[in-house]
Amino acid sequence: VNQNKEDSFIYVPRKGKAAQTDMVRCYEPATMKYLGYFPALTPDEVQEHVAQARKAQEIWAKSSFKQRRQFLRILLKYILEHQDLICEISSRDTGKTMVDASLGEIMTTCEKIHWLLDEGEKWLKPEYRSCGRSMLHKTAKVEFYPLGVIGAIVSWNYPFHNVFNPMLAAVFSGNAAVIKVSEHASWSGCFYSRIIQAALLAVGAPDNLVHIVTGFAETGQALVSSV
Repeated sequence: VNQNKEDSFIYVPRKGKAAQTDMVRCYEPATMKYLGYFPALTPDEVQEHVAQARKAQEIWAKSSFKQRRQFLRILLKYILEHQDLICEISSRDTGKTMVDASLGEIMTTCEKIHWLLDEGEKWLKPEYRSCGRSMLHKTAKVEFYPLGVIGAIVSWNYPFHNVFNPMLAAVFSGNAAVIKVSEHASWSGCFYSRIIQAALLAVGAPDNLVHIVTGFAETGQALVSSV
């Protein structure tokens, strides 16, 4: 094994070398082939991501359900047309089979999108409630407003679904999302982020609405403290 090149087939750190905590190194678990690295974000960097998302959310909160549905339809079309690529990325980053990726990543995510397209607006519309017989001359209405920035810390086992699941609901309901992906699936998480950003751009959404952040426990703790 070549000890000097991290892009060799199997990378083995030199004996006694301290683990670097400023980056997340990614490997294929099935082969240990080196995939690359991503920054382990500091608390200050996480706070900056959240601040950017908060500004974008103030704009997106005023978007129409038509625009939000368009975003979902673009994602759905891409997923169906590129499901083999999505499954391959998931398989390489987690070691799962292509069949497992198809069932656990594609089918579940598409079903979530279909539900939001069919039911999402209905459940977010204002609801009129009864005031009771003694208040027949009055009306009561429940209105739903976006929360702001939704933070999510997701696991490694289904990287596509675990990123898209909280993001879809958050964005459709008028929120921004900052998602901390697992240090064991950062490579795929950052790849999937590009799909999200392209779809947001296509519908004219504000920049910085959805963020994928990478790192270890410190990064996750910073996200919890910032949203």
